Amino acid sequence: MKNKKREKRLIGATDRIDLPDFALKDVPCKIDTGAFTSSLHCSRLRIIEKEEDHYLSFSLYDKRFGILSRREFRYKDFRERKVRSSNGELDYRYSIKTSVLIFGKKIKTEFTLSYREKMKYPILLGKRFLKNRFLVDVSENDLSYKLKTSHEYYRTVHKS
Repeated sequence: MKNKKREKRLIGATDRIDLPDFALKDVPCKIDTGAFTSSLHCSRLRIIEKEEDHYLSFSLYDKRFGILSRREFRYKDFRERKVRSSNGELDYRYSIKTSVLIFGKKIKTEFTLSYREKMKYPILLGKRFLKNRFLVDVSENDLSYKLKTSHEYYRTVHKS
């Protein structure tokens, strides 16, 4: 049986995505073809040890990015990864898997957790997320968000 090639969707340099596992909508993100793994801004990152279990605990709250939930999230299923930053330094970061809602599709992907307060976007979507799904046109922005907020999208999703 021949593998069907997945049709690639056009995505711009930036967009706004939903993170349903965190009840967050329209979070600004930057499309980063130079990053292998996607990255998510978090704060108060710590490991909690309870008996034989280990949990990764963090908050996504950041007023500047419009993320106003102060809820603490805990993940039992996490890993530690080596990450090379844009300036070439090797760093260790924790990573989790969570869902992204973009262009009306839910996609499970891995995010490294990073304190991105000084960055312009709280989320980077890297090559692992983009591969075989998207073609990037850096002259465009917010294509998924524009579609989501259009009347055409509403009619398509809410057909009777």
